[in-house]
Amino acid sequence: MECLHVIRPSFLIFFSGLFLAVAVSANIGDFSDHWQKRAEAAQAKVIESYNPDPNGAISDFNKAVNIALEKNSTRRDLLAGKRRGGGLCVATNPIDRCWRCRSDWVRNRRRLAFCAKGFGRNAMGGVRGRYYVITDPSDSDLVNPKPGTIRHAVIQDAPLWIVFARDMIIRLTEELIVNSHKTIDGRGANIHITGGAQITVQYVQHVIIHNLHIHHINPGNGGMIRDSPTHYGIRTRSDGDGISLYGASNIWIDHISLSNCADGLIDAIMGSTAITISNCHLTNHDDVMLFGASDAYSGDALMQITVAFNHYGRGLVQRMPRVRWGFVHVVNNDYTHWLMYAVGGSQHPTVISQGNRYIAPPNIYAKEVTKRDYAPDSVWKQWTWRSEGDLMMNGAFFVESGEPLVGSFSRHEMIKAKPGSFVTRLTRYAGALNCRIGFPC
Repeated sequence: MECLHVIRPSFLIFFSGLFLAVAVSANIGDFSDHWQKRAEAAQAKVIESYNPDPNGAISDFNKAVNIALEKNSTRRDLLAGKRRGGGLCVATNPIDRCWRCRSDWVRNRRRLAFCAKGFGRNAMGGVRGRYYVITDPSDSDLVNPKPGTIRHAVIQDAPLWIVFARDMIIRLTEELIVNSHKTIDGRGANIHITGGAQITVQYVQHVIIHNLHIHHINPGNGGMIRDSPTHYGIRTRSDGDGISLYGASNIWIDHISLSNCADGLIDAIMGSTAITISNCHLTNHDDVMLFGASDAYSGDALMQITVAFNHYGRGLVQRMPRVRWGFVHVVNNDYTHWLMYAVGGSQHPTVISQGNRYIAPPNIYAKEVTKRDYAPDSVWKQWTWRSEGDLMMNGAFFVESGEPLVGSFSRHEMIKAKPGSFVTRLTRYAGALNCRIGFPC
């Protein structure tokens, strides 16, 4: 049997035209030559980043989790360092194990860029650039941003590793448009993006967003906004997502605490791919994650996203995530709260759920983890939605469909995910960390 969800070359040619045809609706008031070139470059990167063997990527991810937990089985391996206050630092999943228990992390910040797993594992961010220190939390000039502000940092063309001089509360006057090859690294400071507009990652690649609090985000009004040192232009109204990925590739979002945004907490749409969302803590929100914005946009068939080690906490309602068209590996997450459903979708996405813990709400009508939209039973039963090693609690149940995973791994020996009983350990440190210089995080 051929691998699940393999995109054929003929579709890639079709996608090239489709991608540019819809670009004019991308909250860009004037789709100038600048945006045309950026969209074309992004389209090429999306196609380049697409993994023709997603099953192999799943197997590699699960192998890394198994190795990390085996190494954590001895006391000596747990003691990578002492945390501030004398407590022991315990790295409980393979991403954190790569860096979090090192007391010298501040001198080796760029090590983080080599720690991602899953489909976003190649995201390099600003690893090849210099450090840029944010010293000013203001955001008063959208066309000529002040040096030392986050807006001035993220629009630069050169790769940058962006850090913060101190604790900050940043209110974005309008959406923050992030250029390629940027790492926003909040370690060592308590950084809140709140009370203003969203972070937009549009038609770019290689972005890492790490260790921030993002909450109470509102729609922006648009206007003249700079997106690079050489270009600014008219933007239309932004949605009010926490983080919006649009035609982006090689993206890693890690250790973010998100809540209370006007639209989604994290949206990935319009051909975005090669994405990992990990170690995040999500609370107090309705439409949590949207992967694929339209049933009509088949370009999202290239979308491949890993959702791992996240804690879906109090006050969440639905879309954790909701998927159209693409391929999503939902692995070792802790779903402790939802009001309607956890994982939903339409337009035949592939959803592989492995080793998650699903705790259903008290409502007897909301026990089902899954929700499929706009398709009769005869259609959605052909979609590949599989549950393996998930821990179902309080009456939770996952309605499977499509072919079983066994037999789909013709070129790779399937490595099983750690079962849902391990999730509390794997997600123990989800959300923004309190990292202090000289101590493990």
